[in-house]
Amino acid sequence: MYKVFVNDKPLFLTNEVVKETDFQLFLLESVDIKQIIVKMFQNKIDKAFLYHPDEKEIMEKLKEKIPVAKAGGGLVYNKQGQVLFIFRNGKWDLPKGGIEKGESIEETAIREVEEETGVSGLKITNKLPKTYHVFKRNGQYKLKITHWFEMKTDFKGIPQGQIEEGIEKVAWLSPDEIREALGNSYENIKLLFEKEKLLF
Repeated sequence: MYKVFVNDKPLFLTNEVVKETDFQLFLLESVDIKQIIVKMFQNKIDKAFLYHPDEKEIMEKLKEKIPVAKAGGGLVYNKQGQVLFIFRNGKWDLPKGGIEKGESIEETAIREVEEETGVSGLKITNKLPKTYHVFKRNGQYKLKITHWFEMKTDFKGIPQGQIEEGIEKVAWLSPDEIREALGNSYENIKLLFEKEKLLF
């Protein structure tokens, strides 16, 4: 099952019919995906399931309907076991950004972490699950697929937020502080920590 966040609300792409009743279930053959997304942005739908026997087929259809923006990001640990967070648009987030021509997704992730936080000496130690969310820019919907990597660094300096990206602060957070920060974060960031069973 894929979990795509639309306006921070879950759209599940699934090949199972679930017995719950607090959501709307749509069949891939008979639905206009874009209409579901518009309704989720208008807060008319809080949670939806999109069903097809082959869930990869649903993801392909979604990519056909909505342009894809590919991004890379990092879940970065320092020597003390703290995690690097950024604060932007009133929420805690992890550093990430769009791929540039000729880059591998790993290079994107390292470059973006360095640019957004000033932290260097990054080494990728693990590939993490991808996250999916739909955002709207200049009236256009886009599906952002972010490839996440666990990274380690022995950086000793003071992290600096990239002002032109609207990053107000950068902080190394301990497990207890992370729990608190996730209370004011995005659903796909929470999902990353849940999937990794890092803290919960």
